[in-house]
Amino acid sequence: MPLRVQARRVRVSRGAIVQRSITLEAALLARIRSAAVLGVDALGVDVEVDIANGLPSFTTVGLPLGAVKEGRERVAAALGNAGLQLPLRRITVNLAPADVQKRGAAFDLPIAIGILTASGQIATDGLEHTMFLGELGLEGDLRPIRGALPIALAARGLGCRELVLPMANVAEAAVVAELTVRGANTLTEVCAHLRGESILPPVHTDTTRMMSAAPPILADFAEVKAQAAAKRALEVAAAGAHNVLLIGAPGAGKTMLARRLPGILPSLTLGEALDVTRIHSVAGLLPPGQALVAHRPFRAPHHTVSYAGLIGGGSIPRPGEVSLAHHGVLFLDEVAELPSSVLEVLRQPMEDGHVTISRAAMTLSYPARFLFVAAMNPCPCGHAGDPQRACACAPAAVQRYFARISGPLLDRIDIHLNVPPVVYGELTARDPGERSEVIRARVEAARARQLERFRDVPGLYANAHMGPVEIQRFVPVCPRTEVVLKGAVEKLGLSARAYHRILKLARTLADLRGADDVGPAEVAEAIQYRVLDRGGG
Repeated sequence: MPLRVQARRVRVSRGAIVQRSITLEAALLARIRSAAVLGVDALGVDVEVDIANGLPSFTTVGLPLGAVKEGRERVAAALGNAGLQLPLRRITVNLAPADVQKRGAAFDLPIAIGILTASGQIATDGLEHTMFLGELGLEGDLRPIRGALPIALAARGLGCRELVLPMANVAEAAVVAELTVRGANTLTEVCAHLRGESILPPVHTDTTRMMSAAPPILADFAEVKAQAAAKRALEVAAAGAHNVLLIGAPGAGKTMLARRLPGILPSLTLGEALDVTRIHSVAGLLPPGQALVAHRPFRAPHHTVSYAGLIGGGSIPRPGEVSLAHHGVLFLDEVAELPSSVLEVLRQPMEDGHVTISRAAMTLSYPARFLFVAAMNPCPCGHAGDPQRACACAPAAVQRYFARISGPLLDRIDIHLNVPPVVYGELTARDPGERSEVIRARVEAARARQLERFRDVPGLYANAHMGPVEIQRFVPVCPRTEVVLKGAVEKLGLSARAYHRILKLARTLADLRGADDVGPAEVAEAIQYRVLDRGGG
């Protein structure tokens, strides 16, 4: 243990100060490894505890906020109720690096271990390769924390061999290979483990078994009556990761269709599952004991969602709906009812696949690569095109209604489709529709073709993400197809952006057919998915 040289001074007559003696005493200093969550990643934090002579006090420095400051009261009570000693001396806790704000209660356990180590109640052997995190209850019980997975990834990256945290978080953290994860229910169990009195068993999570199990299809396309054109459009959207706008009267089945879209998307890879789990863990949405989010998320916020709720942020930054839908589906019903200021913030994540939140103290980046599905009525009253009900909206009112979705946002939506009302005869039909698992097989085959095609293009894995250069390279057009495209551009007055959207959709349709070339049939079908370009809606 390092030694501290301490010079003690005593005041004598006439105010003279002389050195009384120089004594050597063991330095009451401990350093415990921990981590802080920043965005969806984690930063290593050294919890330094110094115990010195002086009036009893307990001070935490290093930009502690909120629950971190209150942690000294929890730590003091937990130590006493666990039968351990809190030294009646001057205790200083430093959270390094000191220029990064620290939030949350996860530093309770490392602070307690640091105090016990500095006061000699626990040996220091092996602590330099172990990371500790956990919130302490007043009785010394360990409570779950947020961000266990990003913390485990950071621990491995920082060279730690072990991670000790609450038992409720071990399954999540144990998905990280090459890291020994141990869980405890109380502070007493951690102390017994460090003293060698009993060993906390390591926990292992079989990610291969979890990922090999097919995700359950809770909402099947076979339950949707009629709407063959809409089902086909959503299959195309899933195969090429194309964004969709569904336009139809209330009750036509727009929400029912959208909720079944995740069931036909390709299964998550392990890397994608880790990304999704990190975000849900940081947001506190991962159920206790669940190790991994192995299915694609579906987020459907209400149309009254706020700016921060959709994009992320807040006084305590957290992921928004666009990030919680990462690698899944973001569904906005009644999209025309959202304020334009909220809708316009979707443009950057839809284009870049991530969202950046800048504040005075920090800048955070959250991933946000999602399939966007929006639904709206064909007019303010919702009855335009309904054979059973007459629409009372003036043409100018309908035009203003559609103008609520700006051109730049609409430019990022590949498919806009009319969803007609279902008539009585279709509702009572007993013929079962095609099951989602059958559709998903075709989608996965099309995605596999795209992965092979884009294997030498970093960051590109779906047709919807192609730019003009990739379109020219990967979408070969024969002379017969060129004739169809030229006719569509001239007769419908399509813009350059609509032209590129049609080519990307046609590329996906060809992939679903298993063809290398894009033919006139694919282009003609792709044009049908551009209702607003054709003056529909």
